[in-house]
Amino acid sequence: MFVLLVVTAGIYLIIGSYSEAYVLLAATAIVAGISLYQEARSDRALLALQQLAQPLARVRRAGQDVALPAAELVVGDILLVAEGEQVGADGVLLEAHDLEADESFLTGESLAVSKAAAGEQQLFAGSSVVGGTGVVQITAVGSQTRLGLIGGLISQVKTPPTPLQQQVRSFVRRMAMVGGVAFIVVWAYNWWESGSLAHGLLHGLTIAMAVLPEEIPVALSSFMALGAWRLMQQRLLTKQPQTVETLGSATVICVDKTGTLTQNRMALSQLYCPGQTGPIPFEEQKELPAPLSDLLATAMWASEPSPFDPMEQALHRAYTQTTSRDQRPAYRMVHEYPLGEKPPMMTHIFAHADGRLIVACKGAPEGIIARCQLPEAEKAQALAALTQLAAAGLRVLGVARCTDIPEVYPASQEDFAWEFKGLVAFTDPPKPTAAAVLRQLYEAGLQVKMITGDNALTAEAIAQQVGLRHKEPVLTGAEVMALEPAALEQQVGKVDLYARMFPEAKLRVIEALKANGQVVAMTGDGVNDGPALKAAHIGVAMGHRGTELARQAADLVLLDDDLGGMVTAISYGRRIYDNLKKAVQYIIAIHIPLILTVLVPSLLAWQYPVLLGPVHVIFLELIMGPTCSIIFENEPMEADTMQRPPRPATTTFLQLGELGGSLLQGLIIAAGVLGVAAYALMQGYSEPLTRTLTFTTLVLANVLLTLVSRSRHHTLRRSLHYHNPLLPAMLALTLVLLALCLTVPALQQLFQLQSLTWLQLVTCAGVAALSTGWFEVYKALRSPESKGMTNEPQQTTPTDHPATANK
Repeated sequence: MFVLLVVTAGIYLIIGSYSEAYVLLAATAIVAGISLYQEARSDRALLALQQLAQPLARVRRAGQDVALPAAELVVGDILLVAEGEQVGADGVLLEAHDLEADESFLTGESLAVSKAAAGEQQLFAGSSVVGGTGVVQITAVGSQTRLGLIGGLISQVKTPPTPLQQQVRSFVRRMAMVGGVAFIVVWAYNWWESGSLAHGLLHGLTIAMAVLPEEIPVALSSFMALGAWRLMQQRLLTKQPQTVETLGSATVICVDKTGTLTQNRMALSQLYCPGQTGPIPFEEQKELPAPLSDLLATAMWASEPSPFDPMEQALHRAYTQTTSRDQRPAYRMVHEYPLGEKPPMMTHIFAHADGRLIVACKGAPEGIIARCQLPEAEKAQALAALTQLAAAGLRVLGVARCTDIPEVYPASQEDFAWEFKGLVAFTDPPKPTAAAVLRQLYEAGLQVKMITGDNALTAEAIAQQVGLRHKEPVLTGAEVMALEPAALEQQVGKVDLYARMFPEAKLRVIEALKANGQVVAMTGDGVNDGPALKAAHIGVAMGHRGTELARQAADLVLLDDDLGGMVTAISYGRRIYDNLKKAVQYIIAIHIPLILTVLVPSLLAWQYPVLLGPVHVIFLELIMGPTCSIIFENEPMEADTMQRPPRPATTTFLQLGELGGSLLQGLIIAAGVLGVAAYALMQGYSEPLTRTLTFTTLVLANVLLTLVSRSRHHTLRRSLHYHNPLLPAMLALTLVLLALCLTVPALQQLFQLQSLTWLQLVTCAGVAALSTGWFEVYKALRSPESKGMTNEPQQTTPTDHPATANK
């Protein structure tokens, strides 16, 4: 469009039409200004997203541990790494505590690499810590790291265009080709008819400007970037603006339980030791009997010395409150078996200065019970206690201790001779908003599936408390792995509750759902959620308690750790997609009468073949650009948006079936505008008057089309209640500019127009109203207002959702 305007202005200068040339040059500046303004808004939004999305690193500076963006690391920094974090620079290990790193991006080896020899081994930028902790002295940053030297900096990876972007690009190219053919035809015809090359070029360039839909790519990029920025304002960080497009088509949400549906505020609630008739409530600040005290101490020793897991923190608090003599300062951890095996367990070994050792483990209770050689009666009692605790919705851990310690630690923690100490159970109540969030997701037509590492009874109890709908029995991780792909694809369509899940099983469920054609969102916060988050169409990580690895693998980060943010995100995704669809349909509908009004009089050899010239077309282009890319982007969400089923991800509004209404709208408006022109010719009106009637009808039709296009479902009676302060300002500006063109002599001369009588204005307005208003009748017949919907659109802010109204 920029090139067309400059060329047209140049031709006007050559033939001596200076006023038209200056107007087009000014219009060129305005068109460029609008594009630059939208691009600047998009760039600012993307920059803000990038600043928030960049990984953080923990470093020790001046004796203080601080968190800062990984881009600010310098050579010589002391970097602290722990499970779930990504390494931000290359460095030499100073300390390593059961440290394991995933370096598959360098080596291609999928297994984690053990980093045990401090001072000899390195950690590399881009690797992920999958277990343990370490202290690293940085030796290289940025482009000097191993990753940087091989040209694989993550920040330089370009995201491929989405299907919608590809379709928009293809559509605009096709329209540009049509414009090129039309340009040649009109140019050749007018050159032959008038004998003037400049005359032919002006007409050809006019039709080319009318055909080219340059507003569509501008609208697409600005809608996506500004949509991501709007989500960020709601504490929802999208890693890529393209995620906004996918959000609106999500059909399945897989949620973890702890911290997502529950509060993740663990408090020790029940204790069970072998020989008891049942679990005993834990009471703080009360001395425990020896077996229970031993159980609690063993569970504490099986935890990290500096715990970050809420359950381990609860165990340390309970030990502090009940012990008469704190043994922790006298021991140091000498070996650790990280969380592993199936069912999962973890083991810690602590040593006293006098050589005494403590070997303690905790993990999935059924696994711990199975690994201890219990008499059948005690085993049955322990399993009954586990059932009782899990049925109450408590999180349960089994605890065991080894007293017969071998001189050489076994390769696997399962090989110790374990003595069963009992069960510890924690309360983790559901979030007050969890039930409301699930209800809203169901109302939006989404399936919700809970995927948890807890046992089946605990999962079912929490599912019942939060209102998760599930008819089929619970499917466990082991059962998921045992199913053939075809059988699993059939099962995941019916099963909504998964227990004792591990990374490979989560990944298989996600892949099976995708194979069924579902658009999958997956929430997670831990290292073991990384593969599933990456595989899902929309990976969703928690901002506060999520690991850095999970946040980097995810597409969307809930900065407040509130699942209610998913309702907001999906509603924004649907709103942005709907508004973009409205904008594109408006662009197509108004371009058709513009094209035909330029083309028909010339090709049919009317008495006045040039009703619209370049100045008229650019006038309308200056109106249409801001309308589609600014006004429609600011439109609120319609009232029933979150009650509609998700749109199929394979369909777009650029298909012929979706565009049929817009094409029909454009043709009817064109018929009205050309009908006014034909009537003026029949009445023997002068060329300026005929042009004025045609131009005025087209501008008024554009104003009314903007109002009609605010909703494809609801009539003006409802859409006029939509709050969009930019709309009246833009429409008023359009009408004022039209009035100036019709009344100011200089503008009349420039546009070759003349003043109209009131009757002529009313006639133009009536034709514009009829050619656009028929769609209002169609909407009223198709979707009558008597359905009981509210007259107000939904405003997509967090407080609109009951689940987040307490913020």
